[in-house]
Amino acid sequence: MSLSERYKEMKRRRHRRQKLARFQKRLESATVSERAAIADKIRHLTPGGGVIVKNWELERR
Repeated sequence: MSLSERYKEMKRRRHRRQKLARFQKRLESATVSERAAIADKIRHLTPGGGVIVKNWELERR
């Protein structure tokens, strides 16, 4: 892997972490339908999205 590709991947990781933090903050006051929408967005955001949804217990209602 070239050095420039590493910097791009690091930037992607930071951005994903920031988005997850924003989603977690929004979940505090979210309704059931909003929680479902956020869970869907998290699943598509990152390859480990399904694990995150399980850990945050977004699948149960």
